[in-house]
Amino acid sequence: MIPIKDRNPADLFPAVTLLLIAANVAVFFYQISQGPQHFEQVVMSLALVPKTFVAEPLAPNQFTSLFTSMFMHGGILHLVGNMLFLWIFGNNVEDYFGHGKFVFFYLLTGLAATFSHIFTHPGSTIPVIGASGAVSGVLGAYFLLFPRARVLAAIPVFLFFYFVEVPAFLFLGFYIFMQILFALPTLMAGPVDARGIAWFAHIGGFFAGALLLLVLRRRSGFRRRRFL
Repeated sequence: MIPIKDRNPADLFPAVTLLLIAANVAVFFYQISQGPQHFEQVVMSLALVPKTFVAEPLAPNQFTSLFTSMFMHGGILHLVGNMLFLWIFGNNVEDYFGHGKFVFFYLLTGLAATFSHIFTHPGSTIPVIGASGAVSGVLGAYFLLFPRARVLAAIPVFLFFYFVEVPAFLFLGFYIFMQILFALPTLMAGPVDARGIAWFAHIGGFFAGALLLLVLRRRSGFRRRRFL
């Protein structure tokens, strides 16, 4: 299912969500501006490689890669998919936390996602890039905050799309179920599947987001909404 929009207006202007999207887009354009011959060099210089990180976790370049890797993407579809999810679900989570706490929340769930992948695949030499882990953290928080909010989703069937409106708990529950379903075989087969997806980063981010929601105090004055 591909989310199109949610029916859950926010009171707070999503400044941080927009800045995060802008940062991801800017980094991607920097990547492609280096040309095809240097694209891989840029990835390797800023991405996190689990085996290298495990070998020298205190090295300065390894520490910075924990954060730079969150803002890099392997292609336009990778970028657009992550930013679509961040835009649809991030504004409401930012509305709940407030700007400052949302920055902290986003980065911390991104770190949790990365460490989930490192823990399950410490010997991997494949670079880890993408905002998927941090975005999954946003989804985990949204799952608990707004389970009954309506999400308009597109379901591809052959050459056509069918549009349905489903409650958030069903859409996001299906999302995390699929991540777990695809992740388990990679424990035996290797760090990523044929499509190059670090499934355990998504899972770690999702549950870290749900847990952090329970730990961090909500923004004062936040109004919960009723959904039919």
